[in-house]
Amino acid sequence: MMKRLFIAEKPSVGKAIAGALGVKKSYGNYIECRTGDTVTWCFGHLMELEDADVYLPADIPTTKSGKKKWRQEDLPILPDTWKTCLRKKDGKTDPGVKKQYDLIKKLVKAADVIVGAGDPDREGQLLIDEVLETCRLPKSKQVLRYWASAIDDASVRKALNNLQPNDSKKFVGMRNAARARGRADWLIGINASRAYSLAAQRGSSSLTGSVNIGRVETPTMNLVALRDAEIRNFKPKPYFVFKGTFVADGIRFQATLQLPEGHPGLDSEKRLTSGAAAKQINDALRGANSGTVKDCESKQAEQNPPLGYSLADIQSAANAKYGYSAQQVLNCCQKLYEVCKLTSYPRSDCQYLPTSQFGDVKQVLAALKSVNPDLAAAVAGANPALKSKIWNDAKISAHHAIIPTQSARPAEMAEDEKNVYRLLVLRYLCQFYPPAKLSKSRLTVSVNGFDFVCSGTAVLDPGWKKIAGGDEAANDKKGQEEDQKVPALKKGQAVTVEKIAAVRELTKAPPHYTEGSLIKAMQNIAASISDPRAKKWLKDGDGIGTSATRAGIIDKLKRTGMLELKGKNLLATAKACTVLAELNVYVKDPIMTAKWEEMLQGIEDGTSSLADFEARQRKFATDIVNETKEKKIAIQAG
Repeated sequence: MMKRLFIAEKPSVGKAIAGALGVKKSYGNYIECRTGDTVTWCFGHLMELEDADVYLPADIPTTKSGKKKWRQEDLPILPDTWKTCLRKKDGKTDPGVKKQYDLIKKLVKAADVIVGAGDPDREGQLLIDEVLETCRLPKSKQVLRYWASAIDDASVRKALNNLQPNDSKKFVGMRNAARARGRADWLIGINASRAYSLAAQRGSSSLTGSVNIGRVETPTMNLVALRDAEIRNFKPKPYFVFKGTFVADGIRFQATLQLPEGHPGLDSEKRLTSGAAAKQINDALRGANSGTVKDCESKQAEQNPPLGYSLADIQSAANAKYGYSAQQVLNCCQKLYEVCKLTSYPRSDCQYLPTSQFGDVKQVLAALKSVNPDLAAAVAGANPALKSKIWNDAKISAHHAIIPTQSARPAEMAEDEKNVYRLLVLRYLCQFYPPAKLSKSRLTVSVNGFDFVCSGTAVLDPGWKKIAGGDEAANDKKGQEEDQKVPALKKGQAVTVEKIAAVRELTKAPPHYTEGSLIKAMQNIAASISDPRAKKWLKDGDGIGTSATRAGIIDKLKRTGMLELKGKNLLATAKACTVLAELNVYVKDPIMTAKWEEMLQGIEDGTSSLADFEARQRKFATDIVNETKEKKIAIQAG
């Protein structure tokens, strides 16, 4: 029998594969299986691109920390041959990474067949391949690819029965695309950061620290700065709302004037901003004492449970409810997953679950009852036979929604971990309650040719809402109607006009970003882009950054003095605004990510090459260095 070695991206996947193969004996960081196979794993990327110092001459003066000084004459830094190294921690090789890497090298030598089990995406392909490249496998050694987007038993077994050649066009393309993205980020990040830092040193003799420039962090910083400027420059504009109080069948109710599209005086958001138009309407309605019911309808509707939490969703929800930072929520989710074993993999961009996991529902609910005795009634009321819209194989990405696991072992949790866990548990429980049943009513009253509309929603049966537990994200407030009882009148029925008045209101500035809303803005950056081609690539590529990196990017921007917290609000600092004003427009525009994604997809498909893409980025890095060579940036303080 040929000896197979499975190398997973992370321990949870490796253990799931070993469980399906049948565990014979566990040795800590690898497992021997009853099939004769061995399973081990990485901890995400074990390898990383070498630091810029490796490519610079040895005689360059060094700083107190031992790093080579940043000098204009050394830019741009364009590696002739790319070098990788084991992942570092605080500037030194991470000892845990080295230990695992050495183990993998040893296991690789003993195996006849290697099976890469990275996540089913570009980075998952690269991180196993780059480890194998350093092992210098003989050509006789076969390498296969394991491909699964979930770690439930059914998904794992299906993937084990469908192993594919790792050198297929599909996987080579994915590896090359990931490699191209990493090299381009290095070229732009290293050269732009050094070029602008040196320009800032020339213009600000007292500057401490560096100016960090990156494909994701700089557009993120720019998002905040633009929002701040919009708020700072905002001038409230008056608009008019006509409200009427009516009486019919002894029932008093209010309705709001609804003007047809194109009516004189309406702005782009259908607000009546013209005082002259408001006066004409007021004159036309003055003295009116009766109206006629133009339409009255009532219909029942259902509101399905909210989908599961992606990392961005849980970060946004916990920030709104508890004020937790994005990094704090990620840390909580990571501990709940790795240490407590109470939730699934957290760095997910998906809100759905694979149908293969539906068979686990009863076991998960039983575990929830054991771990959360205070939710015993909510668990008891759940119907495991209900299949909500969360179960959708077509919507599964590299991961699935973050959900509770079958672990019934109570764990020590800090308060923030308990709160994040409870949000995840309640969202999962919502799936096994029926849709909320609503009665939606709408009444239109015509007065002198003008339509006044009264609408409302009554909850007939709360369904999943009764156990949502104040989960703000679960309460879909978008488009919610006024909470008032709409009288059941007949078409053509006369109503008495008690009062009609024009209310002068003022437009409001948009809110400052919070960490939660900024995470969502990064994910949904396509909404702010007008270019249709760029919009498509950003939407398909899940915005800027990834679920795994967004919290770290925001945290870095705070640490480097580019963003600051005031209460829950994130603001761009004076330093950030100064730098942004001097930056190459393309560097701070998310369209760069869109254009990259289009080119990376071509590399993945085999219609364009890694070399051509890299050549473009080398030229761009060189252009940035040249345009900043004489620049002096006076960094503002405060």
